[in-house]
Amino acid sequence: MPKVKLKKQKKYDFNYKTTIKVRDINYGGHLSNDSLVGLLHEARIDLLKQMGFGELNLGDQKTGIIMTDLVVNFRNQGYMHDEITIQSQIDEISSVGFRVFHQILKEETLIGLAEIGIVCFNYQDNQIADVPEVFLQTLEQFQKDC
Repeated sequence: MPKVKLKKQKKYDFNYKTTIKVRDINYGGHLSNDSLVGLLHEARIDLLKQMGFGELNLGDQKTGIIMTDLVVNFRNQGYMHDEITIQSQIDEISSVGFRVFHQILKEETLIGLAEIGIVCFNYQDNQIADVPEVFLQTLEQFQKDC
């Protein structure tokens, strides 16, 4: 099966720091893939919170998000008690969604790269929605300030 090779982004605007815990370790003694997905979720929630939003409200009180796809490339192992930083960047914005790019670091060591597809969703109407203008304006200002 061909491997999807992710590339580092030129810039990451958001940082989320955490520690790998015992629950994040697999039987091989290192960071498990399912735990990394959970840590990326935590980083995404923190990213949205930094901008004043949440996964169920991108600023217009009706539009949330749904994850559509995820790709992870592990480059190194992470171990229990490692302090890691998940750096994130929102890019490739379309009318109804965007992509979140992540790099996972332990100090200067690259643990992995991840890319997540996001679609905006109106949970009240149960349908795909446009990216709210307030979200786009806030993101633009946040990226300028970084």
